[in-house]
Amino acid sequence: MAMQSDFIRKDQFKNFENKELFKLYKETGDKNIREELINRHLYIAEILSKKYANKGIDYDDIYQVACLGLIYAIDRYDIKKGYEFSSFATPTIIGEIKKYFRDKGWTVRVPRRIQELSKKINNAKVTLSQKLQKVPTVQEIADYLNSTEEEVLEAMEASKVYTPQSLDSTFETDGDDKDINFGDLIGEDDKYFDKIENSDFLASIIEKLDEREKKVLKDRYFKRKTQVDIAEELGVSQMTVSRIEKNIIKKFRKELKKIM
Repeated sequence: MAMQSDFIRKDQFKNFENKELFKLYKETGDKNIREELINRHLYIAEILSKKYANKGIDYDDIYQVACLGLIYAIDRYDIKKGYEFSSFATPTIIGEIKKYFRDKGWTVRVPRRIQELSKKINNAKVTLSQKLQKVPTVQEIADYLNSTEEEVLEAMEASKVYTPQSLDSTFETDGDDKDINFGDLIGEDDKYFDKIENSDFLASIIEKLDEREKKVLKDRYFKRKTQVDIAEELGVSQMTVSRIEKNIIKKFRKELKKIM
């Protein structure tokens, strides 16, 4: 059978085996042959797309990505290497689908209304944080979005299954200010847990100080008194206060090393 595409009509492609078409496509780059190969192997894209359906992205979107992966595979396939096209195409298509999920996808299926509300909540957090100069409460977010607290909490809980975002991602704002990086906002709520943990740590060390050390610590770091003022109150020299302060710091460092 002739292998020159110039003499082959599209309606004659059905007479060729896949290997013959791949060889001819490699030699000529004929777009009609490429289209025939795509049509013959769409079933691979369909099968793989169904495996990733019902995971938060519409099947049609997954199928389009799978078809794109199929085209990449057809263009890269080298019949001379001896392996079947399906064996070569499958990992190529799966790779494109997984990349799409990393960029766009929710890791489990979440209703579209929840996805949309989650996006609005993220933008609302930024806007309200600027406006209120603090992390907004659930009630404040709900009022801003004309939603209920239950709806906001539901969306915030669902957003935990969303593919992790880069800390370099930005959010648009309603004002004239520049977009804000996600990394600038991440961990805002955690500061309260850190504060509690630090307070417990301080309390445990202060209990081990004697009364004079406790007074120096309190006056120096909470009341912001000078060493001279504290020395006068205690009836000692400034040098003594300085020595007491250094001893307190040494005890703090010792305790800190125990938890590092």
